[in-house]
Amino acid sequence: MTNDTEEGAGRANFHLKEAIRSYWSERARTFDLAFGHGILSEAEFSAWQEPIRATLGVKPLRVLELACGTGEVTRLIHDLGHEVTALDFSEAMLSVARAKHAGKPRLRFILADAENTMEPDAAYDAIVCRHLVWTLTEPEATFREWHRLLRPGGKLVIYDGDWAKPSPIGRLAERLVALIDRFSGPDPYYDGSLSQRHAEIMRALPFGRGLRFEQLSGLLEEAGFKGIEKMSHAPVARAQRKSANLRNCLRTFVYRRFILTAHSSAARQTPVP
Repeated sequence: MTNDTEEGAGRANFHLKEAIRSYWSERARTFDLAFGHGILSEAEFSAWQEPIRATLGVKPLRVLELACGTGEVTRLIHDLGHEVTALDFSEAMLSVARAKHAGKPRLRFILADAENTMEPDAAYDAIVCRHLVWTLTEPEATFREWHRLLRPGGKLVIYDGDWAKPSPIGRLAERLVALIDRFSGPDPYYDGSLSQRHAEIMRALPFGRGLRFEQLSGLLEEAGFKGIEKMSHAPVARAQRKSANLRNCLRTFVYRRFILTAHSSAARQTPVP
């Protein structure tokens, strides 16, 4: 029997996930115009793509991209020759992604939840996600789900960061961005009128107070992942700065970002009821 506390938690989680879906759906139309979301130059494209190339290798694989959004990272994976299933739970985001990649072979888009994909066991050789982990409502269960989806030895590539706590130099950069906003006007594509909703969502999330590589590594190990390594996000930031204005250059210094790679263990994890 489910008690009242469990029922209350379930309702709260449902409302949080719907708030997340609504927020990203409203941002879908202009998502690619926001700095750090759209991949705006060939130098930046190459910098984002290199960790995927280095981790997945040259042999074509079955790759699951989680929270694909408008399909920017989808292109990074697909252009390497892999067979890609790109998943998102916002129909608005998927609509943009489907239009962007219309007619491409080896690519399918599905409407589904990255925390509970409903995909078969061991269906994929690799999983890739960008800026997803910080939004997870049930991270421990989600990482077990991802381990279930991978064949033994399957690869995992995560791009993420601590979006709650600016680095020491980041605090200065943040103040300078605020100064530019004051005199030039705010950037309409960088959260804009939805910034308050973004803050409310963050406060409700398990990683809302910050996400660090060491913390994430421990949770992934518990879920069965091995060979966890940290790759530098610095090449991406340097590439972004080549074509960015001053405000966006400063934004590349605000948060601690990282790229995590790992592989699934040979033994399958037993689902926790």
